[in-house]
Amino acid sequence: MPIAVYVLGLSIFAQGTSELMLAGLLPELAADLHVTIPQAGLLISAFAAGMLVGAPVLAVVTLTWSRRTALLVFLTIFALTHVAGALTPNYTVLLVTRIVGAFVYAGFWSVAAVTVVALVRSGSRARAMSIVTGGLTIATIVGLPLGTVLGQHLGWRSAFWTVAGLCVLAMAGVVTTVPAGRPDPATAPRLADELRALVNARLWLAFGTTALVTATILVLFSYLAPLLTGATHLPAGAVPGVLALYGLGSFIGITLGGRFADALPFHTLFISISGLIVLSAVLALAAGSPLVAIPVIVLLGGFGFAANPALNARVFSLAGDRSTLATATNFSAFNVGITAGPWLGGIAIDAGTGYPALGWIAVATGTAALATVLVAVFLPVSSPGLAGRGASDRSRRAA
Repeated sequence: MPIAVYVLGLSIFAQGTSELMLAGLLPELAADLHVTIPQAGLLISAFAAGMLVGAPVLAVVTLTWSRRTALLVFLTIFALTHVAGALTPNYTVLLVTRIVGAFVYAGFWSVAAVTVVALVRSGSRARAMSIVTGGLTIATIVGLPLGTVLGQHLGWRSAFWTVAGLCVLAMAGVVTTVPAGRPDPATAPRLADELRALVNARLWLAFGTTALVTATILVLFSYLAPLLTGATHLPAGAVPGVLALYGLGSFIGITLGGRFADALPFHTLFISISGLIVLSAVLALAAGSPLVAIPVIVLLGGFGFAANPALNARVFSLAGDRSTLATATNFSAFNVGITAGPWLGGIAIDAGTGYPALGWIAVATGTAALATVLVAVFLPVSSPGLAGRGASDRSRRAA
């Protein structure tokens, strides 16, 4: 793998720490800003909403930009939003900075994915993306618990300052490893071609799978800290350790998923989603037992992130060489799930159902995700309006 692939993964770690850390900071943040836990949870949904819009918009805006320039611009704005967030005492201002930061973070994901696709051979794309996405799992192992510890001992604002500093380090890595030139005009992506590539019902079915799998993960992940202290009755000091174990499970899962996703995307999705459904049901039934809940949470991280490389591989395969906008749309689909998960969880909590009920919501969304995979498996590739190009046929045979 080119060194730039690992640098992009580390850049995602810097930004992904911000994306994830609110799950461990909700109690402190809610108390400081005088809002409820569900209101604080909306900051997670707001971040996802910013990414939902930012991915396709910035993918189009930067089609002809130097990829290094685009990545650096996005990192700079992201760092500045965290400086502003750390300084504000106002919930609404913080909400706005989360949306703006997420908007450019989505742009970074889109450009990073296109950069990776250009740097590696087609048979290694899912593995390369698993390395980049692995930055997010490292954020769950290191960044999330670190942010939680900082929030508990130095205040949640210290976590925001830390993210801004990490972004500066990421910028140095991008400058030294990512090629600076603009795309060749003869081979640069054209918007019309990118839009035509989206006229594929099978591709939109893949986007649906992405959104539902992500919602299944986030409906539980977003409220892990209050679930652990409120339902599992762990002390607050134990929460960072459990979150780190979740991150370790996620890292193992995405590593294994990256090994198999290029060749066996549907097998990988079926196993990972089925695992999420079973584990969510177990957590709903046994959230009050630490001996059961903690191992289940670790396994949820593993099975959830194992699906990620396959979700990306399907889109690369279906879109072929015109994957810039399709990849950006898939990131938007991820963020549909990231938006829906905390929102559904917040509704359940406000209704007084208790944190274990989140597991049953995850069972429902996971079952819907599994249904989309089964439809894709049995959908005739030659059906009018549904067939991808040769790459899609290879993906179908791999299933």
